[in-house]
Amino acid sequence: MATATYLPSSFSFSSPPPPPSSRARLRRQTTRAGASAATDRPREVLSPKRRLPLREVPGDYGPPVLGAVRDRFEYFYGPGGRDGFFASRVRAHGSTVVRLNMPPGPFVARDPRVVALLDAASFPVLFDTSLVDKTDLFTGTFMPSTDLTGGYRVLSYLDPAEPSHGPLKALLFYLLSHRRQHVIPKFREVYGDLFGVVENELARVGKADFGHHNDAAAFSFLCQALLGRDPAESALQGDGPKLITKWVLFQLSPLLSLGLPKHLEDSLLHSFRLPPALVRKDYGRLADFFRDAARSVVDEGERLGIAREEAVHNILFATCFNSFGGMKILFPSLVKWLGRAGARAHGRLATEVRDAVRAHAGEVTMKALAEMPLVESAVYEALRIEPPVAMQYGRAKRDMVVESHDYGFEVREGEMLFGYQPMATKDPRVFARAEEYVPDRFLGEDGAQLLRHVVWSNGPETASPTLQDKQCAGKDFVVLIARLLVAELFLRYDSFDVQVGASALGSSVTITSLKKATF
Repeated sequence: MATATYLPSSFSFSSPPPPPSSRARLRRQTTRAGASAATDRPREVLSPKRRLPLREVPGDYGPPVLGAVRDRFEYFYGPGGRDGFFASRVRAHGSTVVRLNMPPGPFVARDPRVVALLDAASFPVLFDTSLVDKTDLFTGTFMPSTDLTGGYRVLSYLDPAEPSHGPLKALLFYLLSHRRQHVIPKFREVYGDLFGVVENELARVGKADFGHHNDAAAFSFLCQALLGRDPAESALQGDGPKLITKWVLFQLSPLLSLGLPKHLEDSLLHSFRLPPALVRKDYGRLADFFRDAARSVVDEGERLGIAREEAVHNILFATCFNSFGGMKILFPSLVKWLGRAGARAHGRLATEVRDAVRAHAGEVTMKALAEMPLVESAVYEALRIEPPVAMQYGRAKRDMVVESHDYGFEVREGEMLFGYQPMATKDPRVFARAEEYVPDRFLGEDGAQLLRHVVWSNGPETASPTLQDKQCAGKDFVVLIARLLVAELFLRYDSFDVQVGASALGSSVTITSLKKATF
């Protein structure tokens, strides 16, 4: 289903809609944030007896255009960075639900105004597609040109009510499952090679850039495990990660900071879109690879009623943007937090991993992984403290009341709701020591109860994605391969050290020492 390029011809910065005329009417219509029919939402949201006092959403958008530019500069370049931008609004208004402008604003996004949800109680309303519309909101207040995705609005930009959403999500479930028996052996093979390269580089120069080597390994693993093709043996050779990174930059540049002088960077990246024509040949090389390598998956798409070219571009997007992009952010983050956890945590993890593998004839299997609860908890904790997708958006389908821990807030139909996930998953009213990485946080019955507040996948960890929602189709796949990374790491090493820096996407992680396994 081809669509026209999303390039708004005008920009609207009109005043926010007036408050509802009748609080009593809205109180009768109060919708618990994220409640719907699910029973695994946070207890603060689900309780049917709570009736919190109503409060107007505090904050303002400032003057047209200038207010949005002001907020954009504070977001990218203010003290405390992105986290500081949101925390300062919470302090200023004494509220975790506030009005503000989200980047990029002029002249990329038509309307930057949002109601920001900055706690664990209000955030889950964004999962309930009976309350919020998700059309074209994957990247927020703007949508990249469909010239970057073969002329198609791919699944990430579709609302579940759209007729093509169900078949396309079913196709992704098929992509992730049809070669499931290859996932563990291919992961061990590819990431075993990665650690060999890291060891050699460490011996040669005293340090190794994990992120660089992870990019190559992630793309190779995904193509071999899911498609049965090694990209190094195709026309792509070793260029896949480089092409993907450039292509992603052209989609997300209005939301990124590359460390350039702020006025230059704001003009180049945040005020205008990078021309898709500059990456057309690179994207064409990726599309050619997937037309050939994903032929059997495309055949399944055709059986589901999806045109072959539409299937190709959706498979490409899911593999390169969603899966590769997720591994590019999550795996360095996981290594960073594990590296900082220290030798005692490393010892516990190594003991658990090796005992479980020995009990299964020296093989890493699903049964062996099931006997590694600390590994699983350590992965969930990394997803909690630094979720790979930090932001969620939804447009209110009707007047409603969204509740924080303490107040109900009136939201009008058509208003944009925005959730900053790191503040929801580090909410101190849900998580003790919320700013600390605690590897065993999710062990035991109490830990299991907290899993419903781990929402990196656009839904609670206790739920499973369906054709009717926007929860990540690869939720369980991501957790599995993250557990495999931890297991592979501690099968090989007793402990390791890292240096951490910043990057445009997540963290830059350099491994500075590896202590090989001694038991």
